[in-house]
Amino acid sequence: MAEGKERGRGSVPAYLKLGLENLRRRAGQAYRELKNCRLCARECAVNRVLNEAGTCLAGRLVMISSYGPHFGEETPLVGQYGSGTVFMAHCNLKCVFCQNYGISWQAEGEPVAVPKLAGILLVLQKRGCHNVNFVSPTHYVPQIIAALYFAAREGLRIPVVYNTGGYDSLRTLALLDGIVDIYMPDVKYMDRDTARRLSGAEDYPSIAKAAVREMQRQVGDLVTDRDGIATRGLLVRHLVLPGGLAGTAELVDFLAAEVSPDTFINIMAQYRPAYRAQHFPPLDRRPFRDEVLEAIRLARDRGLRVYT
Repeated sequence: MAEGKERGRGSVPAYLKLGLENLRRRAGQAYRELKNCRLCARECAVNRVLNEAGTCLAGRLVMISSYGPHFGEETPLVGQYGSGTVFMAHCNLKCVFCQNYGISWQAEGEPVAVPKLAGILLVLQKRGCHNVNFVSPTHYVPQIIAALYFAAREGLRIPVVYNTGGYDSLRTLALLDGIVDIYMPDVKYMDRDTARRLSGAEDYPSIAKAAVREMQRQVGDLVTDRDGIATRGLLVRHLVLPGGLAGTAELVDFLAAEVSPDTFINIMAQYRPAYRAQHFPPLDRRPFRDEVLEAIRLARDRGLRVYT
């Protein structure tokens, strides 16, 4: 972590600084979006209050696959007691190589009302988790804000991590301004044709770039406390895909030039063929070691804070 980025203990999460009344109003504003859903860049405009389904297939209730302390996340999130992850079903992207297709495509999970979601957040805090980490949250932003309001009234006081696939609209990020502490976008591609072919979202590169710029504007570079636990800031994830499909060189150039040269980036090497990847070569193989090392080199050469 960069020198000068350390923060003392006792940092107050953004949603508490915003205040309960403002949080309640923001939840109401967000819920109005469900009637003509444009929460993500798909802008399906369906009425999810009536359980009409758009591309993500999510309805009025949150679908949760699982939750609990997670020790497989980045070190600044995990600490000693884990990141309090809430794995949310459905997804606004349709990646042919999805590693969690049972959750994102097949919606394995349980429908949960907002009060129960709030209770889950408090359980994660009670278990000692350093944060609450919403995984694939974009299509559930109204319910998340409402749950944070109810949980904050009952004593929630740990940071919020927004762990997203990067296909986030500026309209929705505006709803989260002053609520999210740590943004963690998984930036997938920098090429329109690749994004169209592999995720059905040709505009993904431009949407993700705009989203990351806004996330950086809201929370700045990653900040940790004296124990190395993240309290606020941007942490970019980037999965190395075989054959250079992820566009790493263009991504790190963008981050260094247009976001921040101190951007913290996790270059992830764990890609494996999953779901329909066998039909989309070279996704039918794992990345070569040299491809991973090249991605790391590119990020370091741009001066980014690289985590592997």
